[in-house]
Amino acid sequence: MLRAALSPAALALCAAALLITGCSTAPPTKEQRESVDYGPRPDNYEQIVRDYLRNRLTDPTTALVEFKAGPTQLYQRDTVVRDLQFGWAVCVLTNDKNTRGAYDGYRTGVYFIRNGKVVAANGGPGDSPLGAGYARDQCKTLGYEVPY
Repeated sequence: MLRAALSPAALALCAAALLITGCSTAPPTKEQRESVDYGPRPDNYEQIVRDYLRNRLTDPTTALVEFKAGPTQLYQRDTVVRDLQFGWAVCVLTNDKNTRGAYDGYRTGVYFIRNGKVVAANGGPGDSPLGAGYARDQCKTLGYEVPY
């Protein structure tokens, strides 16, 4: 086995390249999109998302929750950093209060609903900046351009 020593900078560059390529998802094929069962379109999607957020928000009774797009069928391929996600996707902005009682600012989230519950999420309370990036891109796909 041939082994080459890489500098810390070269290792960081390789890791960044892997992360970037792992984050970009090619659009699923028509066959892939048609092979999944999205289930029935949820009429009560707002309540389903609010129930999901209840345990993830600091102050769910005063949090501002704005539904911007969806529900629309959405499919996201498996990547290095995110699992396969599909369902009736909803683009939502939430503004929660912090522990001092002040609003923290809006966070973008996309919630995937199947069979009456949220089965996956990108962005929103508690997710990483990477998840927020996915959510912004998915909101655009759903028809809402996030202004920030």
